[in-house]
Amino acid sequence: MRLCRYQLDNQIACGFYTEDSVLPLSAAADLAGVEIDESEGLIPFLPGGAQRETILVIEQQLKQSMDEELFPMSIMLEDVQLLVPVPEPSKLLLLAGNYSKHIEEGGGKAEERQKTFPYVFMKPPTTTLTHPGQPVKIPSVSPDHIDWELELGIVIGKSCKGVSEAEALDYVAGYTVINDISDRKFRPNPERTQREKDGFFDWLHGKWHDTFCPMGPCVTPACDIEDPQQLKMKLSVNGEVEQDSSTAEMIFPVAAIVEFISSFVQLEPGDVISTGTPSGVGASKNKFLKPGDEMQAEIEEIGVLQNPVV
Repeated sequence: MRLCRYQLDNQIACGFYTEDSVLPLSAAADLAGVEIDESEGLIPFLPGGAQRETILVIEQQLKQSMDEELFPMSIMLEDVQLLVPVPEPSKLLLLAGNYSKHIEEGGGKAEERQKTFPYVFMKPPTTTLTHPGQPVKIPSVSPDHIDWELELGIVIGKSCKGVSEAEALDYVAGYTVINDISDRKFRPNPERTQREKDGFFDWLHGKWHDTFCPMGPCVTPACDIEDPQQLKMKLSVNGEVEQDSSTAEMIFPVAAIVEFISSFVQLEPGDVISTGTPSGVGASKNKFLKPGDEMQAEIEEIGVLQNPVV
């Protein structure tokens, strides 16, 4: 059962997520006769978390309950504001160039996995993370080449360092949808004297604009996804499909990504890793986001992340 964070009447809470409603976790806990503590968000309720066993008890009770019991406790999605599932991860890490066809559509050549390694970068989490349904804001400093990138997000559930690919998935709490918004032509100080690394930092800083990392609408616990490398992905802008792919096309799968990053960085509960985007980005079509656009980023078994552009 998928988990989400939401706001209702200025109160932030956790709940079970469906495409049309949220079942408050507190109400479900009362029904099951157990107590929960929502003060630390979703991470304790996911695999590896301190309250995971309590969630399993609640889920078992929900399976035994009748619809007429659950319906009065549920809240329609249009009556709540869904929130970013993990609001302040200590690390928000993202991969560049993890799908061969995306590398090729940008004019590059994709190397075999054995001959390369993951390119990992970061975004500032508290200013880039954007709630489901909330707008991505086109920056006035560089407004003309803003692009979408649908990605599978990994949520880490247990601290790990130096884990092998074979054991890496044991440290994953769940999966979410991320849209890695990118400014393709950010060029500070156009009159500058060109330096060797300007191109790289233009690219990197173009990832950092405020609101440039929508995430949600929920987290699917890792135990509910049999194989994270077999998930269909689709991103539409104004109803027109732009990206249509599968996580099967990753060069480095989820387990290999966790192995690589944990080889030199301590991963902690709540860290988020975005695993790269497939082909179909706007830059390959000379097609970019503009005010009034509506994006729908969807990954099978997780949900649809919807954001307008202003």
